[in-house]
Amino acid sequence: MVFKNVREWLEAPAASVAERGGRLNVLRGAVARVTTPLLPDDYLHLANPLWSARELRGRVVEVRKETADSATLVIKPGWGFDFKYQPGQYIGIGILVEGRWHWRSYSLTCPPNWSEPGHGGKRVISIAVKAMPEGFLSSHLVNGVKPGAVIRLQAPQGRFVMSFPPPDKVLFLTAGSGITPVMAMLRGMDRRERVTDVVHLHSARTAEDVMFGNELRALHDRHPSFSTHLHLTGENGKFKLTDLDERFPDWRDRETWACGPAAMLDEIEKHWREAGLSDKLHVERFEAERSAIGEGGTVTFAKSDRSVEVDGATSLLEAGESAGVQMPFGCRMGICQTCVLTLSSGHARDLRNGDEKREGDKVQTCISAAAGDCTLEI
Repeated sequence: MVFKNVREWLEAPAASVAERGGRLNVLRGAVARVTTPLLPDDYLHLANPLWSARELRGRVVEVRKETADSATLVIKPGWGFDFKYQPGQYIGIGILVEGRWHWRSYSLTCPPNWSEPGHGGKRVISIAVKAMPEGFLSSHLVNGVKPGAVIRLQAPQGRFVMSFPPPDKVLFLTAGSGITPVMAMLRGMDRRERVTDVVHLHSARTAEDVMFGNELRALHDRHPSFSTHLHLTGENGKFKLTDLDERFPDWRDRETWACGPAAMLDEIEKHWREAGLSDKLHVERFEAERSAIGEGGTVTFAKSDRSVEVDGATSLLEAGESAGVQMPFGCRMGICQTCVLTLSSGHARDLRNGDEKREGDKVQTCISAAAGDCTLEI
């Protein structure tokens, strides 16, 4: 019992970096105790910014164009990163642009414990980003960030995953950048030489907009049990789910993973529900669907002693980040509950359904906006 207490005391300074830091966390924590009030970071970041016990960090080591408006970022994580994630999970990244930290979540496109040629055999991770016209950060990641940039990371998470061994029959339905988590699953199956009967239907506006097109074709050449089908919406319009019976007559027998725009996923969920197959469907949404807006107001962050005035369409999470407050976040879609804070005064409104929260309530800051002036305990 005494040993356990001592170990917990030593690990405490590094506990927020990784859940399974093991002996490395004990060492980092012990050094932090010795150097208090200064922390090891105060010295180590001078030698290597990735040697941080305060937060997960990573260095961009490669930016590789996938299409005209998308790119793969290969990242070398620093101390404390857990490479034992599952294919299909996403990761939060923060990058400093014009003096402000911007945070977003992106699906990992690589399987666990991944290494790519050209990086010295070291383990790396990768994400793929599509530049959106209204997306400041996505455009910067595709066209602005350079190899060598140091970024902040959050631990991988998410329930859109595929167990191993994979099901005997699989259907992937993707559109646009929705292909990214599925790419991690396919690469994982390929690496383990366990590609079962897998069919993949991907929708894109044109052939030039398809990410990983050459790799998907190569994957089929190596594994005839995998076939990928391209549906070009610019020529043929949106794919009709009623065509599934013709394209994949056995689709009801397949475990299905779907990722893409919210409207597409709504239709897929409805189609599977009406077929009585909801338990065979896995869906990943990139954005929360907003059906209502608050009135906006001044949001005060009590413990940080900061405030910002925002409109009724800006989430409390975005408001805090714009004010320079270190806000907790996870999925940014209202699913994981990582961003929950207490509303100490005023009112907030759930952007998805208009439900109002008041003083003392817990609010999911990623999908809630100010409904008048309000204060958060952070």
